[in-house]
Amino acid sequence: MVKEIITYPTPLSVKYATDVRVFSDELFALIKDLKDTINENNLDGLAAFQIGSYYNVIVVKDEDGELVEMINPRLIAHSGQLTTKESTAYYPNRTAKITRYENISVIYQDRDAKDCSLKASGSVAIAIQRKIDYTFGATFIHKMSKEVKEAFENRLEYDDEVESADYCPTSFKRDKIVVIMNVIMAFMVLGFIVALFIDDSLLLQNIWKYLLYGSVGVVSLDVVYFFYAQYEGKQQNGCSSCQIGNIIGTALMVLFKLSIVMLLSYFFVY
Repeated sequence: MVKEIITYPTPLSVKYATDVRVFSDELFALIKDLKDTINENNLDGLAAFQIGSYYNVIVVKDEDGELVEMINPRLIAHSGQLTTKESTAYYPNRTAKITRYENISVIYQDRDAKDCSLKASGSVAIAIQRKIDYTFGATFIHKMSKEVKEAFENRLEYDDEVESADYCPTSFKRDKIVVIMNVIMAFMVLGFIVALFIDDSLLLQNIWKYLLYGSVGVVSLDVVYFFYAQYEGKQQNGCSSCQIGNIIGTALMVLFKLSIVMLLSYFFVY
């Protein structure tokens, strides 16, 4: 029978799945429900938790599209890592970049209570890990960094329509360019202050040249920052519009501060 899949914000049935001890018709009916629901919704797998059962049971499609029944599954070995864009029925129309093990080994029991083992890699390994997560009352949100998790939860809370969880981080590689520009301008300000106490015209000319070279360096870095920041921003699919505003604002603020320094230097040093 096709069952309704639990979706956010309805909580999953319990925190931890209960291992199956009795292999009865009730269990077989649950497995059939899982299979029917997977086929009806064209899914790669389901955990019993996702249809409201507390049993530790998952069903996952293998490489050939066959449904593999796993009762009391346990992940016993793993190797490698793989980052892919995942989706889950619990969060409809939402995706997130998640890092998981690329290769895994799993032990489980079949419907005859026979101990089995399975090695999987790639997409099948990821699907199995995702379903095993549910047996611990978890979803892919528990694999996110604290920063991305908070952003994802905020979007869920306010029912944001953005589909991806590739949200804007709060720090970027481009920030290092801004730091370098600020350091250069700090030295320029220091040079300007020193020049105020100097009467030697030759020394003042050298300081002015130093300020000119510094300004050229800052402007060049600002141009590099502007274009690199746009490139880096495109890697974050979730907030390109907010990033471009920040990029333009930062670039203009650097030019504004530089202009102030150079104007003062022109009147008091040059």
